[in-house]
Amino acid sequence: MAVCNAQMKDLEVIHSYLDSQASRCFNLLYERYSGKVYAKCLTLLGDTALAEDATQEIFTKIFLNLARFNEKSKFSTWLYSITYNFCIDYIRRKKKEKAIFSDDIERAPDLAADDIPDKEMLELNLVQLEQVLGSLNPGDRAILLMKYQDGEQIKDIAKQFGKSESAIKMQIKRAKERARKIRAANFPDELNADAYEQQVQSFRGNAK
Repeated sequence: MAVCNAQMKDLEVIHSYLDSQASRCFNLLYERYSGKVYAKCLTLLGDTALAEDATQEIFTKIFLNLARFNEKSKFSTWLYSITYNFCIDYIRRKKKEKAIFSDDIERAPDLAADDIPDKEMLELNLVQLEQVLGSLNPGDRAILLMKYQDGEQIKDIAKQFGKSESAIKMQIKRAKERARKIRAANFPDELNADAYEQQVQSFRGNAK
């Protein structure tokens, strides 16, 4: 197996590391993803020192468990799943919360339509995004990041949390509703401008 280099794909680096135990290979994975993991930890934990400690602990877990990576998903998906679970477990222990997702989410019927378009979440600017995410509970923050930042599929999110797909859909729907309320309370002018623009576009479409 060739010595690891920056041109190698993640799986090639992982296979090379498992074969050779060369520190260069693991360091390469750390260089690629530590910044992204830190950013997610900071968003979820809201403290730079905690985020730094969490990042180190997460990569220690990766170092010790890399042989268990089954390649059924991308390495980044597996890594981010460990990141979210680590941060959520930390918050749950700190706040002594029994669960991030309430039981009624799991029992909720998959009936209500999600009337908040994905576009509304994707078009938040940086200031809005920081304010909205910072005001949401950890479960909502995690699931919105997984869906809209990482682009994960509902079925994959469901597997990671051990929930049904309908429960995850309902959690996303409720998280988006809470995010909209927070945005409306903090940035009413921007939201009104967006609504006006949607009305204009709708009018133009009907006029054709």
